[in-house]
Amino acid sequence: MDNIAQIKTVLEAALLTSATPLSLDDMSRLFPERIERATFRMLLDELKQEWLARSPLSMELVQVASGWRFQAVAELAPFLSRLNPERPQRYSRAAMETLAIIAYRQPVTRGDIEEIRGVAVNPNTMRQLQERDWIDIVGQRDVPGRPALYATTKTFLDDLNLKSLADLPAMELFVEQSISDESIVPEILNPEVLTQLDLMPDGDRSNNQLD
Repeated sequence: MDNIAQIKTVLEAALLTSATPLSLDDMSRLFPERIERATFRMLLDELKQEWLARSPLSMELVQVASGWRFQAVAELAPFLSRLNPERPQRYSRAAMETLAIIAYRQPVTRGDIEEIRGVAVNPNTMRQLQERDWIDIVGQRDVPGRPALYATTKTFLDDLNLKSLADLPAMELFVEQSISDESIVPEILNPEVLTQLDLMPDGDRSNNQLD
């Protein structure tokens, strides 16, 4: 396929219809012949600029840890959330502190987390963070007992709209601000995730939220 315009059209269609971010390797599989990665990057940049030039702006092309994706702009999140009115999963301060420690100090063991927080880690916290695919076991520390080492996943970065751990906000911002609060820096979070996450006040706890 020698027509650059057609290649860009195929990329745009694939990105708009894909349920997950597309990596450059994914994009390569769209075409029978070999296409240089530099060409993909050039076309992705063109697509990004073309969509940003649209008015009113509804979608934007962003790069996250797993690749590239189209997503709705943050201003539309309150409207789009009405399509999924279920009560979002709520996360306690303890859960967010645990997640933050893993994100900023990884890889860490449960013992590391307990030493930093000064309290025992609720097993449900680790389990639910794993079920959310935000953390995973990446190895074992070479000490007696060989405790599991935890680290964050690409899904964690994707949900926060980040390309790498280097893009994480200050740890204090991550822990202290409610993820569902409009005051959080909008470019930090995927708008679709804004309605899925909530940091509960310490006095508002229920059996189905992390502790």
